[in-house]
Amino acid sequence: MIQHLLIDRVGEICRRDARLDAALMYGSFAAGEGDAHSDVEFWLFFRPERRHEVDPAAWCADVAPVNLVLRNEFGTHVALFPGPVRGEFHFATTDDIASVGDWPARGAAVDRMLVVDRGGLLRPVLDKLPPRPAVPADPAEIADLCGRFANWLVLALHVGARGERLRAQDALAHAARHLLWMARLAEDSTAHWLTPSRAAEAELPARTVEAVAARTPASLWREGRVHWLALLARTGRPEPAALFAELDALTGG
Repeated sequence: MIQHLLIDRVGEICRRDARLDAALMYGSFAAGEGDAHSDVEFWLFFRPERRHEVDPAAWCADVAPVNLVLRNEFGTHVALFPGPVRGEFHFATTDDIASVGDWPARGAAVDRMLVVDRGGLLRPVLDKLPPRPAVPADPAEIADLCGRFANWLVLALHVGARGERLRAQDALAHAARHLLWMARLAEDSTAHWLTPSRAAEAELPARTVEAVAARTPASLWREGRVHWLALLARTGRPEPAALFAELDALTGG
């Protein structure tokens, strides 16, 4: 795969770039789940006094020919290599290494993530991160998760009824994401918690996948109701019967 060649090339450049103190790879390939459709993803930590010397577009072009280098809405540089294959590159400094400790999880083994760590600052931060993110566990957290699903669904119903179809679709996308989290929790399938749609076709019931793919208020409510009730049974909390009855009526559920 071209991604393996890109990863090897990034490692070579990191090892020879004297301006760079540390680098890590994250995402699918770090986790051992990468395939021909996966991105390559890196954090690059340069010495603060030399960061101004680094041109992100030129740095990416040194990895491989690029069709385009852009800065996305989160401030990350994205290189579109031929294929097209996406490469995400965070151009940071060693002052930013401590912020890695705020990540919810690392998602991969430290040795698979580390590319360069000349100053020895990065490994201790990665070592302290949990391998997997925490998931809602107590009844209040689970209730909040289900409530957020209902919140987005009710918004979608109202703005859709007003005729704002695009706004309704946006709200339904949020409701669908929360439904996937509810399903993962109810099905004890939380390996891909941070990106709940990842591998959903293989890890979640087919009816859930179909409901999310349809992404209508009725499909999301029918499936969300099933998982909400399962989670209520687990936590011993009562069903919000009045809300359920209203959503049943509004969606034909």
